[in-house]
Amino acid sequence: MGAAILSALPAGLLAQSARPPHAEGWDAGRVRHLLPTVSDTRVLIKASFTRALASPPVLRIGARSVTGRRNDTRGEFWQFHADGLQPGRRHTLSLSAAGASLCEPWTLSTFPAATARPGRCRILFYTCAGGHDAMGFVPAATRNRLLRRALSFAPDAVVANGDHVYWDLLAPRASRGLGASPEASRIAGTFTRSAVVFGGTNETVLLKAAGPQILPVYGTDFRSTPVFFLQDDHDYFENDEATDDIITFPPSWFMLQLARATQRLYYPEFLPDATRPASLPWSSSGDRIAGLSESFGTLRFGRLVEIALYDVRRTMTLAGPSAVFVDPEVETWLRARAAAPEATHFVHVPSNPPGWSAGKWGEWYPDVLGADNRLTTTSPKPYWQEGWLKQHDRLMASLATMTARAPLVVSGDLHAVALGRMLRSGSLDMTAHPITVALAGPIGTGDSLWPSAFRGVGATAPAHVDMREEIKPIERHGFLLADFLPDRIALRFFSWDIKKQTPEAIDTLEPFHTTELPRPT
Repeated sequence: MGAAILSALPAGLLAQSARPPHAEGWDAGRVRHLLPTVSDTRVLIKASFTRALASPPVLRIGARSVTGRRNDTRGEFWQFHADGLQPGRRHTLSLSAAGASLCEPWTLSTFPAATARPGRCRILFYTCAGGHDAMGFVPAATRNRLLRRALSFAPDAVVANGDHVYWDLLAPRASRGLGASPEASRIAGTFTRSAVVFGGTNETVLLKAAGPQILPVYGTDFRSTPVFFLQDDHDYFENDEATDDIITFPPSWFMLQLARATQRLYYPEFLPDATRPASLPWSSSGDRIAGLSESFGTLRFGRLVEIALYDVRRTMTLAGPSAVFVDPEVETWLRARAAAPEATHFVHVPSNPPGWSAGKWGEWYPDVLGADNRLTTTSPKPYWQEGWLKQHDRLMASLATMTARAPLVVSGDLHAVALGRMLRSGSLDMTAHPITVALAGPIGTGDSLWPSAFRGVGATAPAHVDMREEIKPIERHGFLLADFLPDRIALRFFSWDIKKQTPEAIDTLEPFHTTELPRPT
């Protein structure tokens, strides 16, 4: 089937697969990392340098000059924001400071105009790219190799769905091998929770803890590819755990400050979108560039595809039957966009996956690991909130009613590659128009963090839904490429088996499974 589908793809799509991610020998100069995002008229870039800059760096975009805004205390981390750009253009960029060049020029394209109808868009999806080399994760060099292979297929944009940092501090189980371990103290020191993050020892600890999990993984390889970074539980420096002693979410004030500081330093927030309310939670904050959103984003590629990205951790509540994962105003926005007709394709990308469960506390579903090592709903899941499942069903219902589209949800978190069709959710029968759900695949998961190792069970379809699994969840590293065309979505799944394959095998990875989602006619 995979061969048949590949043969049906337009030749132009396959021809791009051999394009290298970037020209060899690009001179990064003093630039340590570059992560850009774009819309049709804006560019936002996060960058760091090998040493502090005494004067603000300047980004040139064509004939325009943009002075950098410092993000840290020392002057190593900067951001650059430009608006009013021409849509759908390849722009030449350069960086300088005090009149001296900081790196070789490069190119970055804005997305097509909101009213344009492009013929193709390719998006790269993955999850769980974080982890410190000293703590049993896939080495940063190997993670970079996986991502460079993904970039070789020339995606138009990248969605990195959560868990960019693993440094849990208080979660009873996860912290012992991460941020609360003796090794963590040796590497980075210890956070002072009563102190501010920037301007003191906490900033030093943060740079030592988070920097090695991000900087060598990305470097400057993504300088010409827009990125969309979504945060999940570990990005708040905790695992989602609930006991009589501690419930790790909603995030505490200090957790929020660490998550916000990491985003401010390393990767871009979400740019404004005319169809996304500027008043959503954690949008238009006074200490950010006007209009940016920290937790809820839009990837819009003309009228071809609109992707809604949402963090389920920051606004979750513990209110029993009325509890939510995403703020009610965010839910209103998501449901309105599903009903809006202008985009050919509309995709949900939540930080917590519908469709599968590993029995953990902070999920949509009530399933918990039973004595027979299987998921069950006959035993209560302590501190789980029934309102979360109600919100899940409302969101799935909004997607199921998109009869002119192929409903698609792509998520991460569960450290697996998977694909299925959701045929039922509670009392909602979707057999006639099922929702396709996919797990994009993790990049950096270490041996002890696979669900089957950490939780005693792999990702499994919960009792609340009926799933037709095309790819049963596979605990391997990998990524997903999605090609959006006017009449269909083509999905290509990649995986790499660390136990059976060498790092060199990454350089020639090809999809192990492909499928197409035709647009209803």
